[in-house]
Amino acid sequence: MESAEPNQPAMSDDPEILAGRSLPLLRAMIDTIDHEVLHLLSRRNGLIAEVAAFKRANNVPIRDYVREREIILDRRERAANLGLSPDAIESMYRLVLWASRDRQAALKAEVPKDIEPKSVAIIGGQGAMGSLMRRLFVDLGHPVLIADVDTPLSCQEAASIADVVVISVPIDVTVQVIKELGPFVRDESLMIDITSIKDEPMKAMLASTKASVIGTHPLFGPSVHTVQGQRIVLTPGRGDKWLVWLKQMLRARGLEVMESTPENHDSAMAVVQVLTHFSTEVMGQTLAQLNIPIEETLQFTSPVYLMELLMTARHFAQSPNLYASIQMSNPVREEITQTFTEVAEKLSRVVSNKDQKAFVDMFQKAQSYFGPFTDRAIEQSSFLIDRLVERA
Repeated sequence: MESAEPNQPAMSDDPEILAGRSLPLLRAMIDTIDHEVLHLLSRRNGLIAEVAAFKRANNVPIRDYVREREIILDRRERAANLGLSPDAIESMYRLVLWASRDRQAALKAEVPKDIEPKSVAIIGGQGAMGSLMRRLFVDLGHPVLIADVDTPLSCQEAASIADVVVISVPIDVTVQVIKELGPFVRDESLMIDITSIKDEPMKAMLASTKASVIGTHPLFGPSVHTVQGQRIVLTPGRGDKWLVWLKQMLRARGLEVMESTPENHDSAMAVVQVLTHFSTEVMGQTLAQLNIPIEETLQFTSPVYLMELLMTARHFAQSPNLYASIQMSNPVREEITQTFTEVAEKLSRVVSNKDQKAFVDMFQKAQSYFGPFTDRAIEQSSFLIDRLVERA
């Protein structure tokens, strides 16, 4: 990052500065300082390893919110005293803290030293999410068996010998696979699924096996760089001891764990997933039908349009079968999509009629719904916009 401003008058009596340094020299000096910063970060990383060892030995959680707030406030204050932007420094240190937590999780800071390894069978382990789940359990020190449609180890064999059986198959065949494999799972074992709907898979697991049962839904996709800080929902079904174990394992790898009932989960996902994906589908299909060249729109892009376009293109870069299953399998989908359509039609009529009063009325009702959350939305979206502009 070049901080020199050649059009500004020199403010120093130093003869070397008054004479003016060449741009290559200034850049070389900046490179040297940046390299020193990297060495300091490397030293910091070494200390993080010692922190992880201490936390593991003393059963201390990886994340300490009080400590993180202290660090952020201290670094902001010091930045201001040094003439640096407190906001920019806070952004930098939030990344540093994130990397610190991820390293501690990778070093098993929250995994007890005397933890007993459990054999884990990933049914559908060659898929994207199956591969991610494999890495998660391997990182925690558990031996993992992979069973898929074309693996030497059959799904029935894997289910019959594993301590933990993870069902990681497409949504539309999840219940069928559960019913087929449930009878093979040993009574003392744990069976879990990772689908984005919970009611039907939970019923199928509870009915098809006498083993412990826990539904899970990772609220992230397989393309994440790390699971650290990601959220996962658990819907407990049977087996308190296994529930304690699974929570411990997931938190040890840096995941944020929450519990829900299958009904509440599916109702929430109708908004979080169905509404979001349906809206994205409409935007993408509209752009495709208008057939306006994307690069042409990017010449006039605003940060908000760019964010929307990136998320829409990301959506369509993935599997259509996945998104079809997510939207079509949710039991509350019809209410969500019907409401969306009704609101879109009403808004279309208001805009077509140039009825500004009606538009303002609709806008203010939605504004009232969001309430104080708008302050948080402006703050966090502004942060995202700044980061997006930096990478453009």
